[in-house]
Amino acid sequence: MFSNLKKTPLFAVLLALLFIALTAFVSVLTAKGIAEFQQVGHAPRAQDTFTIDGEGKVTGTPDLARVDIGLYTEGDDVPSAQNANTQKVNAMLAALKDLGIDQADIQTSNYTITPRYQYNEGAQTVIGYAVSQNLSAKVRDLSKIGTVLERVGSLGANQVNGVTFTVDDPTSLEQAARKKALEDARKKAEELADALGVKIVRVVTFSESSGNLPTPQPIALRGLEAAPAGQVIPEIQPGSLDIQSQVSVTFEIR
Repeated sequence: MFSNLKKTPLFAVLLALLFIALTAFVSVLTAKGIAEFQQVGHAPRAQDTFTIDGEGKVTGTPDLARVDIGLYTEGDDVPSAQNANTQKVNAMLAALKDLGIDQADIQTSNYTITPRYQYNEGAQTVIGYAVSQNLSAKVRDLSKIGTVLERVGSLGANQVNGVTFTVDDPTSLEQAARKKALEDARKKAEELADALGVKIVRVVTFSESSGNLPTPQPIALRGLEAAPAGQVIPEIQPGSLDIQSQVSVTFEIR
């Protein structure tokens, strides 16, 4: 039967197709081997690239203030200094809670006890001790900042180390700033590519640095009718907050 098949035209066609396929396969292998041989000892061709920096900035409204309140108390000995300090700090903590500040938003950031010295003709003598304690409080209702400062001041706070405004969740502002920075980098890259007579193929690498740039916060004092006679409530202006993103993008060109 096989001998009869060999004599048919179909067998000849199949044999010719098999020969063509084998020839093509051998040709591909040969070309691949030649290409690989030619690459031996040669470094791969480097990409043609350029790197562009971009910058984006958005402005937001602060919704959180961090207030650093301190109390410095002197005494003849450690127990008396601690006792006087503790009484005032506990009163301030109670006042903060009365103003609606959650306990989780109040933190003791510093507590130190140091000797006080007197120097006389080269000799030093301990004349007492000082206790210093700092509280860091997050004020989420910005309209209460002035009241917070007035209240703790009336209870003995003698150090306020700053009011810092921020955004509790800056994610959306950061994303908006990043988008602007990337658009800025892309625009610059297209302008440069057009000047060079090349085309942008794709983005090769990308890096970002970001940060908050708080604007100076003006502080003014003015009396309020609600304040007791002789006292003033500081008026604190939260202003605005800039969120900035700086990106560096490397583009492949052709």
